[in-house]
Amino acid sequence: MGVLRVLLAAVLAMTVPMSAKAQPQPDTISKESSAAAGANGETERELALPDPLDNPNEPEDRLVILPEIKREGERFYLSSFKLPDKLTFAGQPVPLDSWQVRERIEYEFYQFLEDQGESIILAKRTGRCFPPAERQLAEAGLPDDLKYMLLVESKCISAAYSRAKASGPWQFIPSTGRRYRLKSDAVRDERRNLEMSTEAAVKYLKYLKDFQQNDWFMAMASYNAGEERVRKLLKEQKITDYWKMHGPRETMRYVPRIIAAKEIYSQPEKYLGLSKKDLYIPLETETITVNIKEPQRALTSIAEEFGTYFLELKLLNPEFKKDFLPHGTYQIKVPRQSCPSRCFKQDKSP
Repeated sequence: MGVLRVLLAAVLAMTVPMSAKAQPQPDTISKESSAAAGANGETERELALPDPLDNPNEPEDRLVILPEIKREGERFYLSSFKLPDKLTFAGQPVPLDSWQVRERIEYEFYQFLEDQGESIILAKRTGRCFPPAERQLAEAGLPDDLKYMLLVESKCISAAYSRAKASGPWQFIPSTGRRYRLKSDAVRDERRNLEMSTEAAVKYLKYLKDFQQNDWFMAMASYNAGEERVRKLLKEQKITDYWKMHGPRETMRYVPRIIAAKEIYSQPEKYLGLSKKDLYIPLETETITVNIKEPQRALTSIAEEFGTYFLELKLLNPEFKKDFLPHGTYQIKVPRQSCPSRCFKQDKSP
């Protein structure tokens, strides 16, 4: 039976293209001050894979039925996907002619593709989280490619939160959030608001680009590790090129991961078999002003008044940390309604 298990494992290894291993993510990042640690930080995560043949609930003499070995048009090997010979990011050429640069980007490229289900969900989320970021980046005159940072930072999840207290789609730590006027208190965390945090990220990235002599690779590395930490590394190693820098493992992986994300998620039809119609549709919302005169008011009550429900209101407004709002005035996103079928009774924003 032991010989059969070895043979079966070998067959499965040759026929199954992608494992269930999760790709590393930046939510276990260790952070220092905003200048030393940037907006986010570093992480390492590995997941042990179970033996696909090891099921303690099955008897030892079980009959194993092999999957169909060949299916027409199906790709069995991850290596059937190739990284292009030339890549650019934010208008800058990626030096793929350097062996170590190509290997670093290829590693991230295959890490993304390894978990096909995860990659499909990430691609679908771009339909909802990219449009607001695209508009704000364009208005600020920044490269559209920077939106792919959202996939690496938070998987496009507005309520993402790390053990190092980085929060929101752009993963701002508290000190960097305060630096760019993102308020966080017991009631709300503005770092979780996509539009507000993107505005802060735009300002921070502009500053980092100027700090790093108009080099977007260095600017993104500084976003991850902090501008002062990167400056110190460059000085110690007597270099000016991100691709030659030896630094924290996460920072060395960070820029290649973003470049790999652009290659894959800018072409979901090529790598994941998805078309634009498969992506999540942006939600039609409007912002209303709510004046709460009582000591506090439950979000359930607010949701009911404006034609939605508690869960949807929380998902549309991830910055609200409580199930109620205290006395005050608030801007709240709700599903768009059309009159005369239903007209809101609220004070509109000026």
